[in-house]
Amino acid sequence: MNALMFGWEFPPHILGGLGTASYGLTKGMSKQGDMNITFVIPHPHGDEDQSFLHIIGANNVPIVWKENSWDHVNSRIGKTMHPDEYFQLRDNIRYDFRRIGTDELGCVNFSGVYPKNLMEEISNYEAVASVVAHKGGFDIIHSHDWLTYPAGIFAKHISGKPLVIHVHATDFDRSRGNVNPQVYDIERRGMDEADHIICVSNLTRQTVIEKYGQNPAKVSTVHNAVEPLADRDSFQKTPRKDKVVTFLGRITMQKGPEYFVEAAYRVLQKTRNVRFVMAGSGDMMNQMIHLAAARNIADKFHFTGFLRGKDVTEMLSESDVYIMPSVSEPFGISPLEAMQVGTPTIVSKQSGCAEILDNAIKIDYWDIDAMADAIHAIVSYPAMYKSLHEMGEDEVNRITWEAAGRKVRAIYNRVLGWE
Repeated sequence: MNALMFGWEFPPHILGGLGTASYGLTKGMSKQGDMNITFVIPHPHGDEDQSFLHIIGANNVPIVWKENSWDHVNSRIGKTMHPDEYFQLRDNIRYDFRRIGTDELGCVNFSGVYPKNLMEEISNYEAVASVVAHKGGFDIIHSHDWLTYPAGIFAKHISGKPLVIHVHATDFDRSRGNVNPQVYDIERRGMDEADHIICVSNLTRQTVIEKYGQNPAKVSTVHNAVEPLADRDSFQKTPRKDKVVTFLGRITMQKGPEYFVEAAYRVLQKTRNVRFVMAGSGDMMNQMIHLAAARNIADKFHFTGFLRGKDVTEMLSESDVYIMPSVSEPFGISPLEAMQVGTPTIVSKQSGCAEILDNAIKIDYWDIDAMADAIHAIVSYPAMYKSLHEMGEDEVNRITWEAAGRKVRAIYNRVLGWE
């Protein structure tokens, strides 16, 4: 089976959980011998792992015909796309996109992030999708998150192939209910046009059904998982006097960072041998720095900025407690990553991962006292730490992307009528 996937980020260059999930799912699906995946992203760097899929950079796809030599194309984009593929794609330009600014290869410059002109990039990505879709060679289309829904829809209309969309989050999650009408419209159209909708949790599935008016029979849950950690034994905690409690994620209202700071204040009223780390970046970072200062706990608080790759694993393994106090979290892979290195974990009941974890402590995001009590218990009672450390690690190692991939493949088969 050949799947054409549209995504927005892919490791090692990620900005959040979307890239991590895209990597894990596609790698898990590749374990099925007849599964071939072409994954389109706006701006690859050439160091992505393509051992189990084929990546097409949208910034290398010509949408306007320009005359170029093979050598020139190779000198410009040879690191991330073979020139022969460029020319094959150029032969499939069917529409007049000269209104869009392009370079001398007829390609669009994508930022590869979430820029201020994001809506423009989404529209340009849709134009790229038309060229890729006309090239053909796929059985099904799979669009990850709202930014790629327009591309998936256009590819469906061109090719006649069915569209599956993957809801990693909705704007109800990102905005605490203060929904952006333009984003909602894109999400709703994607869902309406999709032949099937995959959600990362039952929590998200209910949002899709209730807030977007989707038929329950059309919506399935496939929980996320975690990539096996081959070098697990290399990550060990450094002996120290103080315990470390960590928040790792975007410092935005969706993630509930203020509840973490308030819980830290309550814990530090009971014990001083604890330090708190807020790892990440976001529009509430300065506000959290000021809140820690206002609570007179700045000397016990550390802000690391955004972490990625091995730095994330090292931070989690050095932590004695990991906490994710999200107000609305469609899934949340970071708790699984923390448990994978044996770090006891606290998650909000308002997170999708709470649906599948038995050996994590679950609290309401707003219950600061319960959060503080859970932190204090873990750092104070070695038996509790040991139980969560051992049982959590054992549990999460059984939550695999390969199993998630098999569920997605079964959905493909149903959509295509191949059962």
